Amino acid sequence: MKVLITGGAGFIGSAVIRYIINHTQAQVINIDKLTYAGNLDALQSVSQHPRYKFEQIDICDQQALNRVFAQYCPDAVMHLAAESHVDRSIDNAAEFIYTNIVGTYNLLEVVRKYWNGLGGKKKERFRFHHVSTDEVYGDFGEGKELCCEKTPYMPSSPYSASKASSDHLVRAWHRTYGLPIIITNSTNTYGPFQHSEKFIPVIILNAAIGKKIPVYGDGMQCRDWLYVEDHAKALYKVLIEGRIGESYNIGAHNEKNNLDVVKEICRVMEVLLPNKPRGIDKYTDLITFITDRPGHDRRYAIDASKICHELGWMPEITFESGILATVSWYLNNK
Repeated sequence: MKVLITGGAGFIGSAVIRYIINHTQAQVINIDKLTYAGNLDALQSVSQHPRYKFEQIDICDQQALNRVFAQYCPDAVMHLAAESHVDRSIDNAAEFIYTNIVGTYNLLEVVRKYWNGLGGKKKERFRFHHVSTDEVYGDFGEGKELCCEKTPYMPSSPYSASKASSDHLVRAWHRTYGLPIIITNSTNTYGPFQHSEKFIPVIILNAAIGKKIPVYGDGMQCRDWLYVEDHAKALYKVLIEGRIGESYNIGAHNEKNNLDVVKEICRVMEVLLPNKPRGIDKYTDLITFITDRPGHDRRYAIDASKICHELGWMPEITFESGILATVSWYLNNK
């Protein structure tokens, strides 16, 4: 089996590639534009593997995409390429519109023409897996209610709106053209190799040098946290076993508010890095509340029971063990 992965040098994409190469017999074709968030170091352990190929390509370049599909003849596509940082989307929405919406459209058109040219079992078995976010559902408010795969979209930020748009495009290409698609919407993912601008890496790296740890608003924004290796396994399982035309929420049923996440990381830092930077008594002293992000959603909360019941996937890494592994990795890879 040949799997073409877009955005494979990104945080989640690279984890998926490492999982496929290390745990399956599938071949991987990684296409990535290598923006600031692309990190080929995350693929160093598999970069020389005979079942791995890399092409530096922008998904907005149809000509380059056509060449890659003709050359490698993939059996499936996993689409992870996207601009993904909410703060950046607020400051410059244009890049998010271009990559996440126009780029997805370009890819869908190339894939549609490629798929139509296939025959027999190869066409029947082909599938397009679009990887999205729980942020498309928007703010789900206080309480215990969870959003399921049929919950209406209510995106709040330019980033989540661009991902919601790409989700709708993928569904339209299935309904109109019959393209065999699957969509996953996942919760906040963390772990080794995540870009340093993201929430958890910022906490760890700032604490390590005695820099203030910024917390938006009152820090009570609630998220479900999923370890990246669990996420990678779930994505591949959906690709292989998911039902065509369906969406699957992927989450750990592990809600924590941002302030508690910061405090847990500080607790781990006390153990792993007891010799603190000068002038610090304890790492929690670095917590600094700052003006809240515009349109900041209060709570994301998804129901991941469908993937558990239908496909038998369950997260294996607890938040405590995942945070310990993550902090350890960043302290060893500053």
